[in-house]
Amino acid sequence: MTDKVHPREALFEAGEAVDALPVCDHYSGVEERMRKSLELQGRMGPVFDVTLDCEDGAPVGGEREHAALIGEMADSPANRFDRVGARLVTVDHAAFGDVTDTIVRRAGARLAYLMLPKVRGLAELQRGIDAIDAACDAAGLQRRIPVHALVETHGALREVFELAAHPRIQSLSFGLMDFVSAHRGAIPASGMSVKGQFEHPLVVRAKLEIAAACHAHGKTPSHCVVTEFKHPAALQEAATKACRQFGYTRMWSIHPAQIEPIVDAFTPSTAEVDLAIDIILAAQAADWAPIRHNDTLHDRASFRYFWHVLERAHRTSYAGDPQLPAEIRAAFFD
Repeated sequence: MTDKVHPREALFEAGEAVDALPVCDHYSGVEERMRKSLELQGRMGPVFDVTLDCEDGAPVGGEREHAALIGEMADSPANRFDRVGARLVTVDHAAFGDVTDTIVRRAGARLAYLMLPKVRGLAELQRGIDAIDAACDAAGLQRRIPVHALVETHGALREVFELAAHPRIQSLSFGLMDFVSAHRGAIPASGMSVKGQFEHPLVVRAKLEIAAACHAHGKTPSHCVVTEFKHPAALQEAATKACRQFGYTRMWSIHPAQIEPIVDAFTPSTAEVDLAIDIILAAQAADWAPIRHNDTLHDRASFRYFWHVLERAHRTSYAGDPQLPAEIRAAFFD
């Protein structure tokens, strides 16, 4: 297989493939929990990202000090895989510039991404990105840190396709709680529940718009939180719906107990992985010409689908528990 063209080269144009982010994004803002999150990631492997939270994690008036702590943690040996990001305060917050400068100056070379919360549209997104890039320049960084943004306002949802099209955006997340609150009681509290958020038409519309915008522009849609963290079955059901029905390829966690159920829900089944391996190997052997498999015709369109299945299986492999056979990992991922 080593002399064959790799699926990424055969099936995608330059720049067409979506960034393969871990399927779970775990948020933590209190110092003790941030440290425990990094320890957990070190044990499980980079099947989930850790987002150190300066927006909800910092005490009022202590944003600058909290930013310094986040920068220290992200630049520490505890960040074993360089899959640690940070959520900044809002662009219009008085401390936004200082928070951004502090985190970028200390950890900008290692940050996986920076999250901009509550952007109200494309103009505010651009302001935030300009400030991030200026902080990178001031710190002498050559790289441009990937940017994620939260869609949780009416303005952001109205311009969601423009947000997803921005070349600096890597992922868009849905902010369920603030989105429901922005409707001034018109959406009942059940719209924030594990069941109601998949049923209320306004919430469903927002989720679908975000997913569609991201897929249209090759970005990663990240599903919102489930607050019922002591109900693993409900979380598993929500994560499965987000993945299988709503087109999300990533989901937030707000409690360590949520990480494994989210990863499991986004993991392809053994049957899906086995079928994908058979088809990708047969397609590669045929130099990516159409093939017949179990009396079904497959061509480059279905080849791309089954390659994504293998990539997702690779991303959801725990440390010491790979989802793919060794020969497939060696041929395509090592």
